Amino acid sequence: MFRIGVLTGGGDCPGLNAVIQGIVIRAAQHGYEVLGIEDGYKGLLYGKARKLTPKDVEDIYWLGGTILGTSRKNPAKSEEELKTVIENIKKLGLDVLITIGGDDTLGAAKKLYERGIPIVGVPKTIDNDLSLTDYSVGFWTAIETIADALHKLHTTARSHKRVMIAEIMGRYAGWLTLIGGLAGGAHIILIPERPVDIDEVCRIIKERRERGEPYTLIAVAEGVTIPTVGELVAVSKEKDEFGHVRLGGVSKILEEEIKKRTGEEVRSAVLGHIQRGGTPSAYDKVLGLRLGFKAVDLVKEKKYGYVVVVNGMNILPAKIEEVVGTVRKVPDELHELTNVFTGLYTAPKQ
Repeated sequence: MFRIGVLTGGGDCPGLNAVIQGIVIRAAQHGYEVLGIEDGYKGLLYGKARKLTPKDVEDIYWLGGTILGTSRKNPAKSEEELKTVIENIKKLGLDVLITIGGDDTLGAAKKLYERGIPIVGVPKTIDNDLSLTDYSVGFWTAIETIADALHKLHTTARSHKRVMIAEIMGRYAGWLTLIGGLAGGAHIILIPERPVDIDEVCRIIKERRERGEPYTLIAVAEGVTIPTVGELVAVSKEKDEFGHVRLGGVSKILEEEIKKRTGEEVRSAVLGHIQRGGTPSAYDKVLGLRLGFKAVDLVKEKKYGYVVVVNGMNILPAKIEEVVGTVRKVPDELHELTNVFTGLYTAPKQ
């Protein structure tokens, strides 16, 4: 029987189980067998897998996280480990591997494909920073979580007449902070694509207070740089297997700077892994199922070395090398949306 392997790699997110269910159901319709690889690429390194039937995945589409587990293991970190992974793929009898993940996971899948392993990819990242796809599974659920958190921060900031800063994920792209900040009504939105001008931030805070609006809510992306630091702020300088440091802490630095320059009472909150958790939104449930179906359809067509991407209402194939390796940034034309709720409006020059 034709056998498909499926794994989830990198950070977890809502909607992964919907993708898995879609893959297993569609595979059964085509008469294929599915093996679920446990704990991402780590499972391939140690040959950990289990058979998945439609009964095994019944109604998992509404569960957060991933039933297969995940890890940030890089199978291409060394030539020896890469060879072991390829050997285990053959031992497990996999005819094709479907990898669900972000740039790191799909980048590693590309290297396996270049070594002769049939690959189909599914984009997954709440950061929404993959090229050629409008949205990645998990993004819109994270937006709902961020917007809800910001609504709650509004009430405490207003009650105490203070400045409140919410630090939001996204690494080097500002999609989560921009869209989540808009949905949550943040007065100031700071994203990596635009240099942070603390003097301008302080000016807006002061002008809002002078106008009778004594509180300000700021949404800041974890990947912004600020003048007093000059580089990305990290919880630890230690790097993962893909060479990334763990970002976090920029909101605390911003808190101290604003307090020093304005005399305002300032508090910061790091939303952290809350943004990854919970039940997927209706959109991510449906998107996950559709991506899973389309991934198996590409397998049936033997269209290997492709990733299924979202283009408007359509799910289309794109070459894996065109999807990975480049961070999709917030375009310039959307930057003006970062000041929608400042309450400060400048009339256009005549």
